[in-house]
Amino acid sequence: MVDSKSSFKTNSLCNVAGVSRCGYYKWLSRDKSKDTDDYLMIKKIFDQGKAKLGWRSIKMVLESDYSLIWNHKKIKRIMKKYHLVTKIRRRNPYKMIMKKTQAHRTFDNLLDRKFRQIVPRKVLCTDITYLHYGIGRTAYLQAVKDIATHEIVSWELSDNLSMGFVLKSIDNLVSIKISKNESMIHSDQGFHYTNPEFIAKIKALGLIQSMSGKGNCIDNSPMESFFGHLKDDVDYRQARTFEELYDMINAYMNYYNSRRYQWQLKKMTPVEYRDHLMSKNT
Repeated sequence: MVDSKSSFKTNSLCNVAGVSRCGYYKWLSRDKSKDTDDYLMIKKIFDQGKAKLGWRSIKMVLESDYSLIWNHKKIKRIMKKYHLVTKIRRRNPYKMIMKKTQAHRTFDNLLDRKFRQIVPRKVLCTDITYLHYGIGRTAYLQAVKDIATHEIVSWELSDNLSMGFVLKSIDNLVSIKISKNESMIHSDQGFHYTNPEFIAKIKALGLIQSMSGKGNCIDNSPMESFFGHLKDDVDYRQARTFEELYDMINAYMNYYNSRRYQWQLKKMTPVEYRDHLMSKNT
């Protein structure tokens, strides 16, 4: 039985708004259903990110993992409507220690967010992330990713932020096929990547250096996306020692490259997709 008072109130509001009662209920039903589906998709990604993903990260995951191009205003509106409040990550205090000097150099953003690449080893991205584990301990992971294949082609784990472990990860690149003076490596403008030692090593390998705009993480979103997946998938906080953490990361790298199928790679793993692209380009 319809509540006559509620019905009268609805009719009055519709008259004020200049819409029919039938049209109002159609709009209400359509809007609620549409928002619900979109909310469930955003909530799924938000929960997988352990409430740490903001609208930018969610937008990137929608595009990279689900091939969904959503307006950022829509994502922000739904997150606000359903109270999906992002947990603010603590700023890495160790990054503040690393100060650039006059000898440090920056490079233009030659990549310019051209993340759709089809030639393996043509464009590489690199970055450092930090991993809190054990009781108040921190480790640092440096990784290099092939944008075309999504494969992690080199990585190093360290208990400090010295230049050594970053340079070692670059040394590892000699084992993969790089086109000298054609292949590019892209990074942010961090201390390590503007360091003269790093620049010299990149030049010696014949790589072209490219850098994100200052403070713009989206310019290096392939690395941000990978680190996000790693932190979601690996229980690294449970590691008690550096050796345990290393074993966890090593196992994940093998899994990610060889056994983690990705929809955007034609449902192949990064290694399978690399072989697929190389066979096409020969």
